[in-house]
Amino acid sequence: MLDLFVTHDHYILAAIALFGTLGAAGLFLWLAHRSPAALVISRFRGLSPPFVNVVGVLFALTLAFLANDTWNAHDRAVTAVYHEAGALRSVRSLSAGLPESLRQELDRDIDLYIDAVTAGEWPQLANRTSSPAAAEALARLQAALAAPRVAQAVAPATHFQMLQQAMEARDAREQRIALSQTHVNPLKWLGMAFLGLLTMISIAMVYVDQPKAELLAVALFAAAAAPTAAIVLIQGNPFQPPGAAAPAPLLALKPTLLPGSPAR
Repeated sequence: MLDLFVTHDHYILAAIALFGTLGAAGLFLWLAHRSPAALVISRFRGLSPPFVNVVGVLFALTLAFLANDTWNAHDRAVTAVYHEAGALRSVRSLSAGLPESLRQELDRDIDLYIDAVTAGEWPQLANRTSSPAAAEALARLQAALAAPRVAQAVAPATHFQMLQQAMEARDAREQRIALSQTHVNPLKWLGMAFLGLLTMISIAMVYVDQPKAELLAVALFAAAAAPTAAIVLIQGNPFQPPGAAAPAPLLALKPTLLPGSPAR
């Protein structure tokens, strides 16, 4: 159970935000009109409607900042994948001047790494882990590029660029692995939940002496806040559904063999 929460905390907290907000709305309406404390609560009527704007704006800004963090994490993950693919594409392009046998070996190492990432490591990113096989495949590619026979077969500047691009591919891989381990910041979301609670209380107290208006106002706020917070939460990890980053840029590097063409 603990492993499930650690791995999928976004989904669990999204459910808490959704059903917790709806439950709190129902609780406030019951307390204001059906509970034994309804008479005492009704004595606090007279709260000015503009007061709600103060707390409401703070809540909206906090939620907007959290949503911005989520979208930025997703954008950074997608960018890291494209950088990784671009670095490998550069290595493959720079190796065009190598002898055929050596070039085919490097192409094969690149393809093996792509297979290890897309088939093995990508599903593990959703579980916040990485693949040792992918790390070994990348290390093997880097070792092959650093071999003396490669250095002797190309110009020094070209060899330097090949090694540099391999390092950039490694850095991009480490960045997407780090982003796959993104968790909800509990303090940020606790602050957002607290401001949302205060906003709902403020709305309920403004219309405490108007049951129908209070019901509509609280229901509208819950309908707006709960799904929005849940949507932001379930998008918190860029490698988990429904908005998971795809390995398409890496898969595009794999050669597409036409019928009758020789295998590489």
